Amino acid sequence: MQVITFKAKPKTIFGVSVALIGVIVILMTFVSNHGAKSKQASAAAVSCATSEERAAYLESLGWEFDGTSEKEITIPASFNRVYENYNAIQKKQGFDLSKYKGKTATMYTYNITNYKDNKNVIANLMICDGVLIGADLCDPSAKDGFLIALTKNNAKTG
Repeated sequence: MQVITFKAKPKTIFGVSVALIGVIVILMTFVSNHGAKSKQASAAAVSCATSEERAAYLESLGWEFDGTSEKEITIPASFNRVYENYNAIQKKQGFDLSKYKGKTATMYTYNITNYKDNKNVIANLMICDGVLIGADLCDPSAKDGFLIALTKNNAKTG
């Protein structure tokens, strides 16, 4: 049986430890950033060129509605803080409005009828070239106002 030993000074051990910790931190940062980018990139394009496709999309998320309106909007060429915050909500859903800076889109607004006990809630679908590029759910009233990502309706309706 052979035993291998080595002598290392405390400074050498400390240096090797710091180097190993640095490599681990770099790997963890790379993996977490790479995972987030691939998640955002994997959001499939949703065709919303027709009113039937838009209605089917909302219904697939469990939302019921009873009216719609539309208006043309221009996504700002440079985002202010409000648009940066709004785009952060969009990015959580796999959308990124910064790709559409300066472009014209159509905002379709639907009156949601099955959001808890709140009848003021609307869903906005932002469409550019027939593809969904952003969406939100909001209550524009001053009293109960909110703006959140358009997600699946998990509330029991009845």
